[in-house]
Amino acid sequence: MITPIRWGILGPGSIANQFAKGLQAAPDGQLVAVGSRDLQRAEAFAEQYDAPNRHGSYEELVADPEVDAIYVATPHPFHKENSILCLEAGKAVLCEKPFTVNAAEAAEIVAVARAKKVFLMEAMWSRYLPIIVQVRKWLDEGTIGIPLQVNADFGFRAGINPEGRLFSPALAGGALLDVGIYVVSFAAMVLGSDPEQVAATAHIGETGVDENTGILLRYKSGAVATLSCAVRASSPHMARIVGSEGTICVAASWWKGEAATLKAGDREEVIELPLAGNGYNYEAQEVARCLATGELESPIMPLDETVALMRILDEARAQIGLKYPME
Repeated sequence: MITPIRWGILGPGSIANQFAKGLQAAPDGQLVAVGSRDLQRAEAFAEQYDAPNRHGSYEELVADPEVDAIYVATPHPFHKENSILCLEAGKAVLCEKPFTVNAAEAAEIVAVARAKKVFLMEAMWSRYLPIIVQVRKWLDEGTIGIPLQVNADFGFRAGINPEGRLFSPALAGGALLDVGIYVVSFAAMVLGSDPEQVAATAHIGETGVDENTGILLRYKSGAVATLSCAVRASSPHMARIVGSEGTICVAASWWKGEAATLKAGDREEVIELPLAGNGYNYEAQEVARCLATGELESPIMPLDETVALMRILDEARAQIGLKYPME
């Protein structure tokens, strides 16, 4: 018999809906509580997903004795304070990406988790998808030799809403933090999170955040990553790894992918691995696995790497001249 992890959701917004739907396909996870600054929002969300406990404050949620782990789903600028609140209450934390606004905030959360000896993980959900697990297996086996190039994009065209999370500087809006974290994380998964050089350029829109951004990473190994992200330009959503002996391509949309193609010498293989649920269930299952084994962080998304990814985003933002009012 599986004893499911009892989940609470902190911040019942749009991304929290995706996580709650994913939990329905996770055999080792169960949504038991929702916390919001607005009790009516918490009650409406909890009704939708049959969560018995509804809290009108985050403090009440983290004090709920029936909650084992909390998914932090608030806007970027609130991740630090919300995650630390949970950790100090002894609750395991899965914090939505981007982990924080900057690397200093990320390091602060990690320090609290390690001091309290409480589990913490960045919710980079695409890393746990079966097809991305297969990509790592190919890489680990040396199927394409030495990785030399990574190309990945994630761009979509959103209508401009100056008050919305994508375009408001006060909410740490822009392409880089919203979807750039996906492509930077993918490159780090393949090539590492310590590039020798970061080069970034962007179009800063009328609200003062980046709308269309390109990033180039160069590594000591000689490998390079060419990445792009956008909130005002729809892109193909493809990811490709070029190695010394072959290539791996993850079909669109790669960040929620179900198929990949391997080409190495005379070998060509297409693998299809359909998602169970909407894909968010896999990160919840990794949290459950770690808690069952007593691990305080996931080896697939280590905390030091999470902080290193934020350093890359910090450097990219510095180069494009984007600083948020809360910094």
